[in-house]
Amino acid sequence: MEVLSADHTKMYFYENRLKTYSGWPFEEGCACTPENMARAGFIHTPAENSPDIAQCFFCYKELEGWEPEDDPVKEHKAHSPECSFIALKKPVQELTVEEVIKLQKEREKFLIKKKCSQAIEKFEEAARSRRGELIKTATDEE
Repeated sequence: MEVLSADHTKMYFYENRLKTYSGWPFEEGCACTPENMARAGFIHTPAENSPDIAQCFFCYKELEGWEPEDDPVKEHKAHSPECSFIALKKPVQELTVEEVIKLQKEREKFLIKKKCSQAIEKFEEAARSRRGELIKTATDEE
């Protein structure tokens, strides 16, 4: 696996995150404009019934239910204080190769945690469903 492929690195750049904000419901006069959202590390990941879902490209934290006065940086720090991207003290363009590799290592940890949580959730749902079927079968036989 390539550690820093183009797909992995393109969202490190503000311009690429900003391009994801087609149809974002908050524009001028709001704190959570597409520009401010992208600066805070978020990409727009809308769902059919939720046009205001944004996800940090780095820590994968999803937030929705944005209000016009919500400050994206403050919200990001409040909901994902361990995110290394939002804690950066300098622009991505000024990072050394070593810093980028360390940052990508942290990003991979977030991705692994997210995938494990999804797998556990899927397993637990399947277990609940199977348990329900077994209980129904047992009560039908009585």
